[in-house]
Amino acid sequence: MEKKRLIVFGNLIVSMILFFLVGCKAEEVDEKDSSSGKVKIEFFHYKSEAKDTFDKLIAKFEKENPNIDVVNANPPDAETVLKTRVAKRDIPDIVAIGANSTFAELSKAGVFVDVTNAPELDSIQPAYIDMLRDVTGLEKVYAIPYAANADGIIYNKTIFNELGLTVPKTWDELIAVAEKVKAAGKTPFYFTFKDAWTTLPAYNALAANTQGENFFDQLNDGKTTFQKGYKEATEKFVQLLEYGHKDNFGKGYADGNVAFAKGESAMYLQGIWAIPEIRKANPDIELGVFPYPATNDPENTKLVSGVDLLLAISKTSKHTEEARKFVNFLLDPENAKFYLSEQNAFSAIKGITQDDPALDGLKESFEKGALVDFPDHYIPLAVGLEKLLQQLTHDKDVEEFLKNLDAEWEKVQGRK
Repeated sequence: MEKKRLIVFGNLIVSMILFFLVGCKAEEVDEKDSSSGKVKIEFFHYKSEAKDTFDKLIAKFEKENPNIDVVNANPPDAETVLKTRVAKRDIPDIVAIGANSTFAELSKAGVFVDVTNAPELDSIQPAYIDMLRDVTGLEKVYAIPYAANADGIIYNKTIFNELGLTVPKTWDELIAVAEKVKAAGKTPFYFTFKDAWTTLPAYNALAANTQGENFFDQLNDGKTTFQKGYKEATEKFVQLLEYGHKDNFGKGYADGNVAFAKGESAMYLQGIWAIPEIRKANPDIELGVFPYPATNDPENTKLVSGVDLLLAISKTSKHTEEARKFVNFLLDPENAKFYLSEQNAFSAIKGITQDDPALDGLKESFEKGALVDFPDHYIPLAVGLEKLLQQLTHDKDVEEFLKNLDAEWEKVQGRK
């Protein structure tokens, strides 16, 4: 009993110390703001490749708004950091992440300001607003979609021309192209499985095009399983592994960008977000992108595209007016166009087009509306999809992978 009292007393002391420290920290920030005469807001995002772009935009904003300082916060493993900070009620003023399970969890928890009736949404393409509702399962909207990406196969046009290859439109044609590249003594695909997340682009595209309609609705209702809906995608993913290089597991994302830029593979199973990094390594590379031909029915091929970056304002922010001012600055057509040009993204804003000729192979999909969201946006991070896929690349055991995926899904659902 005495030991229990000591523990309770000790916990009370620790809580008081933490409360005091947090209070002091907040007081220090407020004092700093008041002493400089400026309001400081934190812009928290998960896109490390866009940090320099945001630095430029922030510099422009601060020049136009000298009374506001914007902190560009981009920590490693940003979503985990964000969840930890939310648990501590230390929420950034503006959060910019993807429309994924993390965003859904935080929206349901009431972390963000409701923007359902905000005038800013009037300039956004309805399809991307619908994606936010689909991901969260909520009718209300808690963020402004800003940029969309696309999950396509990047290819080296020079190598394709040298080998007399044409862009494949079906799954069989894709495998035939890979075989021809391999027969020519070149590497068809440059895999980077040292970084587990790089398994996702190919798997997302294969799953999205083979899982059938309303898969996640049925999964949530207990009417289907990954073993039933994802077998074809998983088998095809394993088939692609036959066309990698000698060190698929020793190379990471950064290695892959440089290697592809140097012509070490004909194709790269990544999204368009990799293009700026590839061009940094080789500004003169001739590349293009095409949708994953996941089936032998080209008329039904859909390009995987989702909200890559959304802008949400914390409900607990002390500076919502300044935060909203920065959000509107980013939404300005000139600034949005600047972001697109630097990041090779597509805009969620009406009337703003992507003019990079390297992305011409994707424009038909956007024009036809042949788009589908990223499946992993509907799978909680706690399921560990990328780690399971990383293991699959080693053992190639389709049945074991699907069984484990179902088990992890059920485990996470059971915690809700």
